Amino acid sequence: MPDTGKKKFLTFSYDDGVTQDKRLVKIFHKYGLKATFNINSELLGKPGYLRRENMWISHNKIEPEEAAELYKEYEVAAHTLTHPNLTEMPDDGIIYQIEQDRKNLERLTGKRIVGLAYPGSPPNCDDRVAEVVRKNTQIRYARTIISNYSFDVQKDLLKFNPTVHHTEFDKLMELGEKFLKLEPTTPQIFYVWGHSYEFDYHDTWGEFEKFCRMMSGRDDIFYGTNSEVLL
Repeated sequence: MPDTGKKKFLTFSYDDGVTQDKRLVKIFHKYGLKATFNINSELLGKPGYLRRENMWISHNKIEPEEAAELYKEYEVAAHTLTHPNLTEMPDDGIIYQIEQDRKNLERLTGKRIVGLAYPGSPPNCDDRVAEVVRKNTQIRYARTIISNYSFDVQKDLLKFNPTVHHTEFDKLMELGEKFLKLEPTTPQIFYVWGHSYEFDYHDTWGEFEKFCRMMSGRDDIFYGTNSEVLL
């Protein structure tokens, strides 16, 4: 973790590289917040829809040539080439999916890629997968999809559990208010994750902006990307 003189750290993590990221980036920029965007490089530029909560949601991916400019103020991390469930793959398949994605993203963005968000539905990460990543890739931290509702620092950065998913809005606000009131003597990390297309469910963009506004501009909080906070 960085030696900032602060004990509270806020970071965001968003998956899939969808076109809704363009709107999300504007919100983060407006409130001075930092985030990491986890991208499937072989899916960039592909159109699509997802069926969620009895509605069809746009899942169009940004174009490859847009990545460097869109995410220039943020971190880009790996999300595998094609979004498979890694627990169902052999070791060499896991390595290829992650390392080739990392190399593709470095070429597209001109940035060093050190992070990963495990793709797929649970269970999408286990001890074997984490050890393959640890021993065979250049990834230094990797996020699961298991929210722990905690701010505690975690020892295993290759099985890092986020604090809360943004669609749990009541819990998100409750934890945000709790985090603002904290006066910790040891580091505390508030890690929010999700997918920007989920804000199209019932148009919850305004709710999320309310949260961002509440959390912004605090002198006692370090606002950083995932790697800036964790490494």
